[in-house]
Amino acid sequence: MTGLSEFKIRKAKKRDRPYKLSDGGGLFLLVKPNGSKLWQQKYRFADKERLLSHGPYPDVSLAKARRKRDDARELIADGKDPATQKKLDKIAAEKAARTTFKLVAEEYLESLEQRGLAPATLRKQRWYLLELAKSLHRRPIGEITPAEALYLLKSIEKSGRRETARKMRTSMSAVFRLAVVTMRAETDPTSALKGALVPPKVTGRAAITDEQQFGALLRSFEDFSGWPIIVDAMKFQILTMSRPGEVRGAEKDEFDRKKGVWTIPAERMKMRREHKVPLSKQALGIVEENWPQIDGVELLFPSLVSNRKWLSENAFNSALRRMGYRKEEVTAHGFRVTASTILNSRGFDPDVIEAALAHQDTNAIRRTYNRSTYWDQRVVLMQAWADLVEEFRAAVPG
Repeated sequence: MTGLSEFKIRKAKKRDRPYKLSDGGGLFLLVKPNGSKLWQQKYRFADKERLLSHGPYPDVSLAKARRKRDDARELIADGKDPATQKKLDKIAAEKAARTTFKLVAEEYLESLEQRGLAPATLRKQRWYLLELAKSLHRRPIGEITPAEALYLLKSIEKSGRRETARKMRTSMSAVFRLAVVTMRAETDPTSALKGALVPPKVTGRAAITDEQQFGALLRSFEDFSGWPIIVDAMKFQILTMSRPGEVRGAEKDEFDRKKGVWTIPAERMKMRREHKVPLSKQALGIVEENWPQIDGVELLFPSLVSNRKWLSENAFNSALRRMGYRKEEVTAHGFRVTASTILNSRGFDPDVIEAALAHQDTNAIRRTYNRSTYWDQRVVLMQAWADLVEEFRAAVPG
């Protein structure tokens, strides 16, 4: 029997009743009364005659319909029912569609939250994966290619955000690795991108390290006309050599005022390890001045908006800008650089300074030893630093 041709198919007219145009091997085109045309294939499996649909014409061309017929015949030869296999393939495709990048990313973010990561870290991870990676959200995670991931990261890099692109690749890699170990993907496509991104320009925290200029900054605190708690919080950060987030979240139950100790819980520390800070008499004075007397107020430096809310993440830097300092000159994070630089230049023990800054020693044995022996030295250091801060401020005419 002569097979079909595209010409013969296009010329096939609708009739009052459905009719078939055979192409051989069980494949035929069913022409319906409304003029639509559907590819179907008859075959026998387990001694039963069965029917398989291959889709409508012209969406499925003659050549494609023949390939589908041949594929079905190969399955039959291998002892598989093409209709059953088609259902299984559909189920697999639907499952893959449900296992999208976004779903796995949300699962990864949930695991980070359960591990107790700092709120700021979680916000950044959500931003990378739920905002910047939106173009991948609906893609089955097992189908995403290295080229696709690179295109996304390069678009971020070209906007000037090199560091963001680098950190985002790390976050995406974690999501893909989760998909691999849970058998939802075979590989991590971002692993092939190492070296493909332009390295970020490394810039340190903007900080004032000149003692006289630092004294001028301290003196400028006195002229600040904004929310006074912000200045007290920044002074406290300087005196304790801590991070802005550690200060903004400081609560009353973290302080032992009799012993002069501030215990920062692990969840607010960068290294996820509890950190005790010996308070100088100046730092303790700020604690006493700001100690909330109202029942239910737990924060030492609450927001102006609500005494149950932290100061905003940008509160310190905004205050510095209002004082006339540009972001290239100084940031709140840079206060730690200031303390470290000045104390090291004055000959204080570098190991004690590092312990006061809560930096983790890379040597595990020495790290354990240092944590147990540097407390007394840190008490002396923190008071010496507070006295220097007073000295710098007093040296600048009021």
